[in-house]
Amino acid sequence: MPHSLWLKAAGTAAAIALATATAANAAPTPEPATAVGAAAVVTLRYDDSRAGGWEAAIAAGVASWNQNVSNVKLVEAAPGARAEIQIVATSGWPQATLGPVRPGGQVRVELGSQAVSEGHDKTRIAAHEIGHSLGLPDTKPGPCSQLMSGSSAGITCKNAVPNATERSRVQSTYANGLTSRTPAAGRTLVDAP
Repeated sequence: MPHSLWLKAAGTAAAIALATATAANAAPTPEPATAVGAAAVVTLRYDDSRAGGWEAAIAAGVASWNQNVSNVKLVEAAPGARAEIQIVATSGWPQATLGPVRPGGQVRVELGSQAVSEGHDKTRIAAHEIGHSLGLPDTKPGPCSQLMSGSSAGITCKNAVPNATERSRVQSTYANGLTSRTPAAGRTLVDAP
């Protein structure tokens, strides 16, 4: 056998032996995080087909919740499909049914133009009202940093992001894929000042 072929064969054999020894002594590969201990995600559908003029604000409000809580996912319902969250545009003050809404349940969100006429931010209104659907009550009066302080934060407030306490409450409510709190029986919260 020529010298170069012998070196190549010996090198290959040594590499195989090293790989086998390393594999035998290696720690077992851990399970992927999603296989063990992953939190169940509750998917809730919303229908905004009767909320003309609010589409961008609703999309931004939904995105804010989807980016800030991990065990609830809000998705737009297919046309004609049943949705847990019905979103409509109205001429009055914003209001919503207090949840937490469960899959198969239903709540109503009214995005009122009266608040916009007085200078309140549409995206904050949409995110705030969706927060009610997820089981959060108003925290009035409150600072702008609290999404659920609603109109009490004033017309200069544009914050549409739930704070740590608000996020934690929603995470806890929807823990393990099931809501742990009983929904309020059709109680509607009107967000007038």
